[in-house]
Amino acid sequence: MKKRLGFIVNPVAGMGGRGGLKGTDGAHVLKKARELGAVPLAHRRAAAALRLLLPLKEELEVVTCPGDMGENLARSLGFSCTVVKREAGGETTGADTERCAAEMAELGVALLLFAGGDGTARNIYNAVGGALPVLGIPAGVKIHSAVFAASPAAAGALGELFLREETPDVAEGEVMDIDEEAFREGRVSARLYGYLRVPSDRRFMQTLKIGGGDGGEEEAVAAIGHRVAEEMEEGCLYLVGPGTTTRALMEALGLQGTLLGVDVVLNRQLLAADVGEAQLLEVLREQQRDAKIVVTIIGGQGYIFGRGNQQFSPEVIKKVGKDNIIVIASRGKLLSLRGEPLRVDTGDQDLDQTLSGYLKVITGEKESSICRVSY
Repeated sequence: MKKRLGFIVNPVAGMGGRGGLKGTDGAHVLKKARELGAVPLAHRRAAAALRLLLPLKEELEVVTCPGDMGENLARSLGFSCTVVKREAGGETTGADTERCAAEMAELGVALLLFAGGDGTARNIYNAVGGALPVLGIPAGVKIHSAVFAASPAAAGALGELFLREETPDVAEGEVMDIDEEAFREGRVSARLYGYLRVPSDRRFMQTLKIGGGDGGEEEAVAAIGHRVAEEMEEGCLYLVGPGTTTRALMEALGLQGTLLGVDVVLNRQLLAADVGEAQLLEVLREQQRDAKIVVTIIGGQGYIFGRGNQQFSPEVIKKVGKDNIIVIASRGKLLSLRGEPLRVDTGDQDLDQTLSGYLKVITGEKESSICRVSY
């Protein structure tokens, strides 16, 4: 008898990231993302995971949602599919995800694999709670929850091991989400919604994002900001990513930065604020100057690209170049990784491989650390 794999794709997940919209929750935000030229990315990331399950194709029955919510992709890869129902017409919604997930639970799938972000994880939790094992393919803008694999490839690899029962154990993973409207206003309001059962193999899973800034390390963070400010080159563009650590750089320059967005600085002055991918590419093209990207790491997870700063698309990163990436983080943030490497998940596997290896992280006024980067 074939094992049943539940498979759900949120087709609009992540569309707001490159435009700097901090999410894609709500029809008005999705409309804005499309006006900014956003294109769906979730299918590409879901495909990268599902392809790794092809060795099990003859042993699996994929229980999935109609059309772009999973069926089209699964059938294109040759999987045998059973399609659950959703209400006809209109844009897919979180209610569709919940309805489909609940039916998959009733059908007794061995694992529910879903592509989306924290909002999709909330929908899955609302529908199934702890009824069955689930595994998230990271495809959203906000990926704070501890129910996602480290990358689409990691999701596929872990899914195969779990379905083969080579990694049978499950553990509880936190489902976190934030208020997107507050997020767009520069305020982080996060909430724990519950727990999902996920395969417990830390080699493949990302951990819960640790928020709250840098705790008691304010002086160290301020020193990092002053150091980078002093070392800034005249005539060079600085693309400053989101975060409290990068905010220290803007404060050292006496500039009002965008806490959760990307700002462009030239000659210690703010050239553009809260810009998306298209604007970054336009600035780089028009200015024809050397440029550097300044980013920090996500506490507890270690990502420097691909989580909350999708404005730094593969195209932007390639134009700036690996050697012009400045990573800043307090020692506390590095310690929160517990020896795990820094991570990149840009959506371009060749670029992720190029970015892997070792790089310098500025950790203080006169201190730096050499850290390993993986993908």
